[in-house]
Amino acid sequence: MAKALAPLPLEKHPQLLVGTETADDAGVYKIAEDTALVQTIDLITPIVDDAFLFGQIAAANSLSDIYAMGGRPLTAMNIICFPRLSLDISVLTEILQGGLEKVHEAGAVLMGGHTVEDAELKYGLAVTGTVHPQKIITNKGAQLGDVLILTKPLGTGIISTAQKAGLAETEALEAAARQMVALNNQAAQAMGECQAHACTDITGFGLLGHAVEMARGCGFSLRLFYEQIPFLPKVKNYAASGLVPGGAYCNEGHFGSEIFWGEKIPSLEKIILFDPQTSGGLLIALPKEQSQKLLELLLKKGVRDATLIGEVIPREKYSIIVA
Repeated sequence: MAKALAPLPLEKHPQLLVGTETADDAGVYKIAEDTALVQTIDLITPIVDDAFLFGQIAAANSLSDIYAMGGRPLTAMNIICFPRLSLDISVLTEILQGGLEKVHEAGAVLMGGHTVEDAELKYGLAVTGTVHPQKIITNKGAQLGDVLILTKPLGTGIISTAQKAGLAETEALEAAARQMVALNNQAAQAMGECQAHACTDITGFGLLGHAVEMARGCGFSLRLFYEQIPFLPKVKNYAASGLVPGGAYCNEGHFGSEIFWGEKIPSLEKIILFDPQTSGGLLIALPKEQSQKLLELLLKKGVRDATLIGEVIPREKYSIIVA
């Protein structure tokens, strides 16, 4: 995608506050002195067998970009690719019901959508939200000395791969499902109370890919504390068995040259940090003195897996140091 976009000029407009220049989570357009629109679109292929659950996960995944920018979702529109010759229409109904539940949980309104016939099922949302122009949180604002907090554990891509192979255990599947249907609304509210400088949600590029984008944006390096990074149950075992999605290796190929690995990091576990996540958590950069307040707020709001996993350090040869 970067190669495809490279020849195109960057869109510039005095009201466009966040565009494509930093690969941020959503675009932001100012419509009044105290209001800006936050807009995003995302759709995914099924990663679970249950249609209703898939709808919930896909919707939560789409809504997440609004939360990562510090925004509040207002409206949503369904985006559907449906193989009508191979799937019963009742499957689509269940997917849409799951998505609608999450849209309503987010306090947003579903306005309609668009459906095309396709050989492969895909579903997601186009979402519009609002944010105060002076309260936008981008992926490039991290400051030297900030700490990094991750709000959800890693491993959804690997667990999904294990499920497709018929090797995923119930504990892992249930934990991944709980995480993927959970909105990032509570995490976004909490970071808004704690002077967060930067944020991104962890999705297709995995933790390291999105961390590289954060480092590029702020001009510093990030040090990640491997032992403090949370993982979903059984993920390390599945990774060691080779149950890793192809997207993780694509991420490694694209971002790997910007990563320095400490000697104590198990070689078979490195790939987990490149694992593409669906409806992953927020990676938040904020002042160290605010970190305990944020962790306590997250716990009160039910975000129980949030963990301090790193810090922002002076620029080094590598964007990310995993120690």
